[in-house]
Amino acid sequence: MALGRAGKRGVGKAADDPGRMVGRRIRQLRMERGWSLERLSAASGVSRSMLSQIERSRANPTLNVTLRIAHALGVSLGEMVEQPSAASSIEVIRADDRQFHYRSDDTCTIRTLSPLHLEKDVEFYEIRLQAGGALRSAPHYQGTREFLTVERGRVRVVSAGEAVELHRGDSASYRADVPHAIENLGRSAAVLFLVVIYA
Repeated sequence: MALGRAGKRGVGKAADDPGRMVGRRIRQLRMERGWSLERLSAASGVSRSMLSQIERSRANPTLNVTLRIAHALGVSLGEMVEQPSAASSIEVIRADDRQFHYRSDDTCTIRTLSPLHLEKDVEFYEIRLQAGGALRSAPHYQGTREFLTVERGRVRVVSAGEAVELHRGDSASYRADVPHAIENLGRSAAVLFLVVIYA
């Protein structure tokens, strides 16, 4: 399972690998600014694919690439590679912490429920879709899947040319390496919990 692999990566010398630390730091800074990979790519001139691989520790950036990303994020090279200080073994994400609000507009609010700085193959989100709202996504990396649970409301999930309707308490698993969407079919806001698992 992807979750198991993510857990093993935090053990031993791999946890201190500079490439991994830089990848986590880039993701942390990007998420704190509410930037998508596309926005950071446009600002730094580094491809979205490369940025994603760096953040997931599947590629080690050169010094030149690291500098370009640092400049785009408005930090120095030293701030980019600094090692985080020791922290508590319990991490809390407060409901009102705005840095975890990945997206917020008139139709859709997405809040990250997993720590921003962690290297992980699993991401956890709370999604609030207003009536008539939809979250449409481009394909993620090959093998990526999403697991959706409906806390409140009625939604339709579309993936790989198929569609299914979900109600409160229902869950669905579907391919996310193809265009996919979540659409609110109800007359009030829908509250959803989404887990993204990368292959």
